Amino acid sequence: EESTLAAAFTPDGGSSWTQVEMAMLYTGPLILNAAPIKTDINGSPRFLLPAHRNTLAADPRGSRDHFILSSTSLLEWRLEAFIPQPTSARVFLHEGNIAKGDTEDELKIVMRTADYDQTNLTTSPPQAYSSVSTDGGHTWSASKPETSLHNAKAKGYFGKSATGSHIYVYNDGPAQGDTAPGFPNGGRTSLRYKTKPAGGVWGKEQTLYHAGIKNSYPTLHEVTPGDYRCVWDSGTATKPRTHIHFGKLRITP
Repeated sequence: EESTLAAAFTPDGGSSWTQVEMAMLYTGPLILNAAPIKTDINGSPRFLLPAHRNTLAADPRGSRDHFILSSTSLLEWRLEAFIPQPTSARVFLHEGNIAKGDTEDELKIVMRTADYDQTNLTTSPPQAYSSVSTDGGHTWSASKPETSLHNAKAKGYFGKSATGSHIYVYNDGPAQGDTAPGFPNGGRTSLRYKTKPAGGVWGKEQTLYHAGIKNSYPTLHEVTPGDYRCVWDSGTATKPRTHIHFGKLRITP
């Protein structure tokens, strides 16, 4: 993997962009999938950026790690923490999203998963994994399965609404290259979601978008409490990523 962190600045709301040089105190490849979040570590304001690496794909001495970068300025980034593996069998943890947890002082990351050694396989059963931090993101708990949150090797979205509810958006069904009843062309088709009210449990599966075509990699932005704008890559019934789709979603507490 040859990858570096890049950034740009816009002074006009996104009409034009200028590249920004950054200082990297983390050395190594990285793959990003989510926006930075603001937090405090030991009373110091920080930005946290979830990232992962998969050097094991090309190097037998490599690794598959999920980690957290931190910055005080968005211009200089350092390694803040690794997300610990589960206490049982290892899992390929990647493409995580960080949001406020169940309490005000808790952060939670929910991650896409695959089998650690055979990444063409999902976990068994296919499910997301999570980890929590109670010190602003400096240390994290051992990862554990989110038994109510399906994940078959596909990027999901996890966040917390201003209403207090958590939301998880994901692809149902099998992995992209696998067929199953109702999925003759493989997974990454329908986009489903679940919500969890403050102090509650994850609710039933609901549909964000279904049209018999490929859809994946959802990203959401909350514009008012409970009201989201959504973007994801879309395709045809058999070919992924031919165009971009946008949508709206409203959730209730």
